[in-house]
Amino acid sequence: MSTSALERTVVGWNRSRLDLRSDEVLAQILDRGDLAAWKELYALVAEDASLRQRILAVIRRVPLPYPAFWLAALASLGETVDWSAPRPKDDGPA
Repeated sequence: MSTSALERTVVGWNRSRLDLRSDEVLAQILDRGDLAAWKELYALVAEDASLRQRILAVIRRVPLPYPAFWLAALASLGETVDWSAPRPKDDGPA
C-alpha cells in the first residue's frame, strides 16, 4: 500500500520521514492531515490492531478537531469505543 500522502503530510512539518511508531506523528496526522492522508491511515489501521489501539490512546490524550470522527472510524473497524469517556478539549490559543 502506498503511503505517499502520509509521507508528504508529515515531511511537510517537522519530520524528515514518516514514522508511525511515533505517537506525536500519529497525533499530527489526526490533527493536520488531509483527506488523502486520512484515507491511507484508515487503510493501514484496518489491517493493524495495535495501530488502532495506539490511535485510540492518542485520541484520549490529545485535543483533536474531530475526535468523534476518529472514534467512529475505529468503531467501524471493530474497536470498542467508550463514547462517554472524557476527551481532551482544545480551548484555542493561549
